[in-house]
Amino acid sequence: MKYGEKIIKEFDIEKDMEIWPNENNKDYIIKLTLPEFSCLCPRSGYPDFATIYIEYCPDKWVVELKAIKLYINSFRDRHISHENSANEIYDVLQAKLQPKYLKLTADFNPRGNVHTIIEIDSSLTI
Repeated sequence: MKYGEKIIKEFDIEKDMEIWPNENNKDYIIKLTLPEFSCLCPRSGYPDFATIYIEYCPDKWVVELKAIKLYINSFRDRHISHENSANEIYDVLQAKLQPKYLKLTADFNPRGNVHTIIEIDSSLTI
């Protein structure tokens, strides 16, 4: 196993999701684009691909960029639905960062004539 495969396979959300103190006292938005998300369909095992967009207004913490990259890459061999993967990523970031605002958009590539976009926004109230 190559070193990158080993790091991704052994990624532990509790010890490897590195966060840093936010050293700024003003509100600002951090936007991340992760265009190489992949996971496996829980029903067929076919690969699913997506671009994950994350926007957040930090409070006390910001996510370290290599840590979020490794976390996103850790999905590549998991059998997980579009909805569950998007919600898991959102929930992890919400719990770890406790941001003032968080929005996640998972834009999945079409497969079988279906294009799925999952959007979770902390400002939405239903």
